Amino acid sequence: MYHVPEDIQVMLDDYFSCGFNQEVGIAMGCTLSPILLAMAMKVILKAAEGSAGPANLGGGCSMPPLKAFLDDTTIICSKEEETRRMLAHCDTLMAWYRMKFMPKKSRSL
Repeated sequence: MYHVPEDIQVMLDDYFSCGFNQEVGIAMGCTLSPILLAMAMKVILKAAEGSAGPANLGGGCSMPPLKAFLDDTTIICSKEEETRRMLAHCDTLMAWYRMKFMPKKSRSL
């Protein structure tokens, strides 16, 4: 529960156990689900960002290897081997969290 106080954990458990039992996706109309998704993605991305260093953009500019908005994530690496390592690490983390990538919805440059 990533440093969430126990009374908040109990409140969330009570909230989600009373109305519905959902295994996949965000419950429509639920005010907590988008917040919990954003929090979960932040934890996953923090765990993954150590897999590669900042991308060198040239001219002394660099950028963190991960950019994200909720579940839309961009991986930016300077080297192919770093990109592969980052993808493998993200895939492992997603499987651990019972989530999965959707390649048919992905684009790359």
